[in-house]
Amino acid sequence: MQNRFGERTIEEHGGHSMKVKGYTLSYCPWCNKAKKFFAEHEVEFEYVDYDLASDEEQKRIENEMRKHTGEDVSFPYVVIGDEVVVGWNPDRYKALLRLKE
Repeated sequence: MQNRFGERTIEEHGGHSMKVKGYTLSYCPWCNKAKKFFAEHEVEFEYVDYDLASDEEQKRIENEMRKHTGEDVSFPYVVIGDEVVVGWNPDRYKALLRLKE
């Protein structure tokens, strides 16, 4: 399900309550893997497909991404709690979410 950013919890997975949000591209295979990862682990992932957003929204997204990464605008861009993970990194997602195997 695609929504604007909001509160997402993972308490049922043994992790702490935190936001899980991100920016993806609708056609990106790594972004689709990230979406599938969160769905398979029953973690609600709120994301915006950058390529489907308005020009104004894309500029806002770029500015937000650059605040955390410098000049890098890469996808998927996932925020788990206060941590930013750029790129497909399921091991890092699991660690931050404290998911059991």
